[in-house]
Amino acid sequence: MLTFALMKHLNIKVRGKVQGVYFRISTKAVADQLGIKGFVLNCEDKSVYIEAEGDDFALESLLDFCHEGPEKAEVESVEVEETSELKGFTNFEVIKRIK
Repeated sequence: MLTFALMKHLNIKVRGKVQGVYFRISTKAVADQLGIKGFVLNCEDKSVYIEAEGDDFALESLLDFCHEGPEKAEVESVEVEETSELKGFTNFEVIKRIK
């Protein structure tokens, strides 16, 4: 019997000392390893915003990373919103900055 992993879409906002500490590139490395598609970007309010699509295991693993971040990060909070609409990303990108 074949079983298919159910894909989910998460919007994630990470606050704290998360810019200038390689958070985005580290997030991409983790996402690529887990097969997650989406993007990560720095926001003007000094937070990091992530949209991610993947299965439960991959997304839970990404959230575990978001609560820790790379070595020099100091994560204060992680807000997660699950949406039912999949955007069908084809890869995981680091976006420079939202205007």
